[in-house]
Amino acid sequence: MSAEEANKKLLQEIFDQMAKGNTRAMSDAMADDFRWIFPGDWSWTGTWGPKDVTLKGLLRPLMAQFTEYRSEADLILADGDRVIVQAHSEATTTRGNAYNQTYCFIFRVADGKLTEVIEHCDTALVDRVLTPVGPPPATNS
Repeated sequence: MSAEEANKKLLQEIFDQMAKGNTRAMSDAMADDFRWIFPGDWSWTGTWGPKDVTLKGLLRPLMAQFTEYRSEADLILADGDRVIVQAHSEATTTRGNAYNQTYCFIFRVADGKLTEVIEHCDTALVDRVLTPVGPPPATNS
């Protein structure tokens, strides 16, 4: 199996688990130096990393805002160490809001671990129904 095929398979397995509600599948696949990037100019713009900071400062507070969360891949494409995942979520916030999001994730994979993701999503939906988790740490690049 080529590196591209292995990287694509890794993301397919992660999203298969997330479609069943296992949101830990992604964090379990993160390398210690992992970083999560929200590009652009909106309330969540910035870079979270490494893994422990991403989990404590971003993902745990974010996921605590949902009573249920599932995300399913619609398309997965691989090119070298990059894997593009077009996905959608079906979720409900603790305040009862629907959070049916669409995503385009650009992952970087090294040695079978996720090292980076750049997330593009419906930023208006995020701002409308979620509470910001706070600014990313000042040490981000």
